[in-house]
Amino acid sequence: MQRALYQSLLAWKNSPERKPLILQGARQVGKTWLMQAFGKNEFEQVVYLNFESSERLRKLFASDFDLKRIIASLEIEANQKINIDHTLLIFDEIQEAEKGLTALKYFYEQAPGYYIMAAGSLLGVSLQQHTSFPVGKVDFLRMYPMSFFEFLDSIDQSILKSALEAENWPVTANFHDKLVDLLRLYYFIGGMPEAVATYLKYEDLNLVRAIQSKILLGYENDFAKYAPIEVVPRIRMVWSHLISQLAKENRKFVYGQVKKGSRAKDFETAITWLTDAGLVLKASCVEKPGIPLNAYANLDAFKLFCLDVGLLNAMAQLEPKILLEQNQILTEFKGAMTEQFVAQQLKIKHEIYYWASSNSAEVDLLIQNQREIIPIEVKAEENLKSKSLRSFVEKYQPQQAIRFSMSPYREQDWMRNVPLYGVNAL
Repeated sequence: MQRALYQSLLAWKNSPERKPLILQGARQVGKTWLMQAFGKNEFEQVVYLNFESSERLRKLFASDFDLKRIIASLEIEANQKINIDHTLLIFDEIQEAEKGLTALKYFYEQAPGYYIMAAGSLLGVSLQQHTSFPVGKVDFLRMYPMSFFEFLDSIDQSILKSALEAENWPVTANFHDKLVDLLRLYYFIGGMPEAVATYLKYEDLNLVRAIQSKILLGYENDFAKYAPIEVVPRIRMVWSHLISQLAKENRKFVYGQVKKGSRAKDFETAITWLTDAGLVLKASCVEKPGIPLNAYANLDAFKLFCLDVGLLNAMAQLEPKILLEQNQILTEFKGAMTEQFVAQQLKIKHEIYYWASSNSAEVDLLIQNQREIIPIEVKAEENLKSKSLRSFVEKYQPQQAIRFSMSPYREQDWMRNVPLYGVNAL
């Protein structure tokens, strides 16, 4: 498999200002595989240590931060000598080690020559609880499920992907039907690396669904294992209601739909836990699209998306035939699934928001690209009425407006229609 984040790891390795790197992301998005593959390709030696699997490792930093003692202990643990110039140290599940995150500060200050990558599936949760985090002493990268473009790479469609990356729409228009079929396939498989690998090996969508179900079960087990016990029931309720929230015509999260009569205070801790764990993607509402967007976000009004479109469809127990064919059964959920797909792809590089006006006009998604606010409308098929998007454009005069749909690329005087399979080119 090829992951786009590999190039960011190369830039980190070669940076003269390199710090210990923390790779964040939900469980099963491929962090361990990427770190090990990078180490194998770019270093003479890799020392991999998983702090979740060893009680002895979890106590490594507890007594002090004497780096000579720590390095000597790591060499014994790995049964390898560590060469500062040629060894990549991988600290996996570092949040499980007592004072593990704090230790990275001392590596940066006292031994900056070491190449250190740290990762943790629930690191986002741990960071919210940590009292001594090495602010300014570490680099961060966030990893998400495989994008549609990464999926194309994995199924030997790299040349087609390159044409999309170059926005060569006259060429890709000749392959429109093929790309739509591949996109529908991605809707089912999604971007979880194990699901993609299973498809590549067996081309059996039933086996893919079994992998997705296993991943979902693992997440649900994490709720009970890692979340505060008093919050677990509400985490489960929010998680199980993702589908019904998105299936509404208005996809704004409604607390009363999770539990009748409930309010924000009843579920905000659960939503924060799921967000910090990387299992849901949050898009806050913006009523005035000013720069920076986060300064104008209404934190009380938001949409929640699943981390992966394939997992969302597994939660909905949708059969392959319904997704792979142009099926009318899905109705509103078709729009929800498509908006989920676009939000997931955009989130890899951008914070995502949406716009709603007082007169009920709504633009599905907003992103900020440097000094530019880009309104985005999402259409599941080729129904191209864009009343709300036009209303936004007339009111705020953005430099560009984009509609993603199953229709081929074309430009109008006030917006661009980009085929859904080209979203990663944005």
